[in-house]
Amino acid sequence: MSKWNLAWVVLVPVLVAVGLVVNATAPPPDKDYQLVRSVVDVLAEVDRNYVRELSPDDKKKLVEEMINGGLSRLDEHSTFFNEDELTAFNSQTDGQFGGVGVMLGLDPKTQFLRVESPVPGTPAYEAGVLAGDLIMKVDDKAVEKLRADEVRGMIKGKPGTTIKLTIAREGDKEPREFVLKRAMIEIHPVKGFARTAADPAKWDWFADPAAKVAFIRLVGFSEKTDKELKEAVAEAEKQGAKALILDLRDNPGGLLSQAVAVSDLFLTEGTIVATGDRRGEATKPPRRTYTAKADGTVFEPAADRPMVVLVNRNSASAAEIVAAALQDHHRAAVVGERSFGKGSVQKVFPLPNSQAAVKLTTEAWLTPAGKNIHRWPDSKEADEWGVKPDAGNEVKLTDKERTAYYQHLRDLDLVKGKPGAGGAAEAAKTFADPVIEKALDILRAKLKALPAKGA
Repeated sequence: MSKWNLAWVVLVPVLVAVGLVVNATAPPPDKDYQLVRSVVDVLAEVDRNYVRELSPDDKKKLVEEMINGGLSRLDEHSTFFNEDELTAFNSQTDGQFGGVGVMLGLDPKTQFLRVESPVPGTPAYEAGVLAGDLIMKVDDKAVEKLRADEVRGMIKGKPGTTIKLTIAREGDKEPREFVLKRAMIEIHPVKGFARTAADPAKWDWFADPAAKVAFIRLVGFSEKTDKELKEAVAEAEKQGAKALILDLRDNPGGLLSQAVAVSDLFLTEGTIVATGDRRGEATKPPRRTYTAKADGTVFEPAADRPMVVLVNRNSASAAEIVAAALQDHHRAAVVGERSFGKGSVQKVFPLPNSQAAVKLTTEAWLTPAGKNIHRWPDSKEADEWGVKPDAGNEVKLTDKERTAYYQHLRDLDLVKGKPGAGGAAEAAKTFADPVIEKALDILRAKLKALPAKGA
């Protein structure tokens, strides 16, 4: 944590009301008092000397900006909620919202909001917005000086209304513009390898039908994820699946409860994830530990049902918890590239005598092996963070391959229409995915090495 003392975050709303009367008769100052007094003194000088008189709303916004300015120096996930923002935050519990279908995070290099994942089937996804795109403008308004929550609020809106996004994409010389119509966004987190020809709303679960290697892609961790995943695995097994590729690439994460539930589907015992402080130490109480249960496990026996998990640089949060849990318990090999490194825990603390709250990063996730997941602002490439592929399993894509991969996913997830009703399913363009090919090589070898039945 930086040298900023968070005591002033709680005290400022009170001090704004009474701070201008603080004077030299105050008790002897200590360090906390001096920090708070600095804020009060700045407000007093603004009130007395600024070129124009501030309205009560102006003063309120100034204080909120001061708070968020300090919190943003701690980490990108800590923020202050005023009453309206707190209401909006608390209302997002059903997995549906009006918007264009982009999951956003702060790009640590540019400080612009970055698309972590366009949600398949949504306006942004169908228009061609890709993971990694940077949001430069919203409706022609530059956003580099706005807070992340303000930009998200501008993008969300009533379904049916239009919005223009100006984005910067790696490899492009000029920004791109997308005019999108907002829709009600509902996420179905489980996808297969390809759409079936008879019904494009259904999935073909096999990356290698001959070897019976199933493939399931998770695009997020919502309340539906473990249920849909369990059903998909059961369907694939019914069709003869003997091995499984679980694709978590470009998965931005989601609910912790679902990360635990998904991991528990494939584990019978042991730690799934635990919490520690920002240095990755689990000695500071209270420590939380989530443990796998023996009941409800799928795709067994593990010795006869090998698995591979795919991750890339946009796999984050809950996706990293699942990948690390299955890797540390040797339930699955991990293939791809190092994950994003979002392994922190945020809690919302209501402020006293106020309808506001502060969301603070309080803990960091630890893998079953006790390793740190989170990449902090001062983390270096050589430090321990994220989830790395197993030795020999790293597969890095070129820019051309990465663009082709995202285009393949976009083509795969677009449904042109229901067969027989004027529309027809269009097969995705052929794409040789080097990450999947590596996973298939591993699983074919493991299946070949299994003892024959009855031997």
